Amino acid sequence: MSTPSFEQLLEAGCHFGHLKRKWNPAMAPYIFMERNGIHIIDLYKTQAKVEEAAAALKSIAKAGKKVLFVATKKQAKQVIADKATSVNMPFVIERWPGGMLTNFATIRKAVKKMTAIDKMTKDGTFDNLSKREKLQITRQRAKLEKTLGSIADLNRLPSALFVVDVLKEHIAVAEANRLGIPVFAMVDTNSDPSNVDFVIPANDDASKSIEIILDTVCAAMAEGLEERKAEKVDTVAAGEGEAAPKRERRRVSRKAEEAEAPAAEATEEA
Repeated sequence: MSTPSFEQLLEAGCHFGHLKRKWNPAMAPYIFMERNGIHIIDLYKTQAKVEEAAAALKSIAKAGKKVLFVATKKQAKQVIADKATSVNMPFVIERWPGGMLTNFATIRKAVKKMTAIDKMTKDGTFDNLSKREKLQITRQRAKLEKTLGSIADLNRLPSALFVVDVLKEHIAVAEANRLGIPVFAMVDTNSDPSNVDFVIPANDDASKSIEIILDTVCAAMAEGLEERKAEKVDTVAAGEGEAAPKRERRRVSRKAEEAEAPAAEATEEA
């Protein structure tokens, strides 16, 4: 698991905060200095926090749990979609559906509705509908796909949330806090880090900055998934290894029984 160097973070513009007048005093520990009215983030702290978050996310992925990535701002959408897909994790890049975590059962119903429409298309039911009904259902399916398509495989509440811009995604953060779901987030100088469990102080407005942080955490998660796969293979191999001597013992005991049978018969005849 490699952490980005100070130079790489600097090049990606992770150090640029917001204007001084827009700052949140709670971010003071992560601010290095002010230059031309703009706060500069301490990249050594960013480096340490990225490493800490990546290690925690790696262990979550290794345990086979899901992390929900959330970013609805333009600069982050595509990066989040690509990186989350690369580690097979759910993501939300359109409007956050209110109650998605606190009212998860209702969201699951909507996902099931989408699956039911797909089933209708496959089994031919869809073809028997009128033109108007087909149009309505197609529109409904497209709407559901846009908001919930990326979380269709999320059968239970995620084990963690990864958020880009806690100010914009405050509803998602509030829902996670209410349910005790840990929050990992890129936090800029204008945001409140108090509701975030793993704070990554960094510029959350530049796509390069978002990309370098996500590259790191997703690479760590990919490592966790690989280790999980390797452990599964070892467990299966060990299970087969233990089964082999048992089979051998059964074979030996069967042979012993067969050898004893004629001897017993000979004794009875005598």
